[in-house]
Amino acid sequence: MESCFVSTRDGVVLHARLFKPTSAQFATAVVLVHPYSKLGGCQVIMHGIASRLSIKGFTAVTFDMRGVGRSTGKSSITGIPEIEDVVAVCNWVSDNLPVNRILLVGSSAGAPIAGSALDHLEKVVGYVSIGYPFGLAASFLFGKHYKPTLKARKPKLFIMGSADWFTSVRQLKSKVKSCDGRAEMHLIQGAGHFEVEGPAFDSVMVNLIVEFHETL
Repeated sequence: MESCFVSTRDGVVLHARLFKPTSAQFATAVVLVHPYSKLGGCQVIMHGIASRLSIKGFTAVTFDMRGVGRSTGKSSITGIPEIEDVVAVCNWVSDNLPVNRILLVGSSAGAPIAGSALDHLEKVVGYVSIGYPFGLAASFLFGKHYKPTLKARKPKLFIMGSADWFTSVRQLKSKVKSCDGRAEMHLIQGAGHFEVEGPAFDSVMVNLIVEFHETL
């Protein structure tokens, strides 16, 4: 694991970590976007997934969005400024790492933020959402991200626990059905929102991400 710093176009400096495989098997980097900064979300939450992906031969990248950890700037309530953080990290990966494709993975509030960046990133070939907050209460914070995510034509996989507190299974099915391009969903039976984004499910998430990558 190596640390580095990435600058955004609006002057924020982000702290990122690279998880490099011992033997790179894939020319795809996986960029992971952590949960809601305002509720303590940070890149450490994504380290379990990142380390397991590196074992499987992927280069994985985690980072703290603005206002978190060693990253400068101020976190926002709606996650709109943080879209630029995702764009900056993905562009840095494209320019500095020996990869030609990026798979973008967002967890909880990181999912809508990552989804909003999809059409700004040429080398992103697919998107994985872990616990996308589509519910009514969450829509007041993240509703502006929904259309860019759903209308992006890049392949999308939505992973959610069937007992998610923010989004019902019915709501998720409706959103996935409304997507442009290829979109699919995977339900983890009996799991709640914060369980799915926790370390107990890291191996499950990695297996689903790898299987999805194989279809791209």
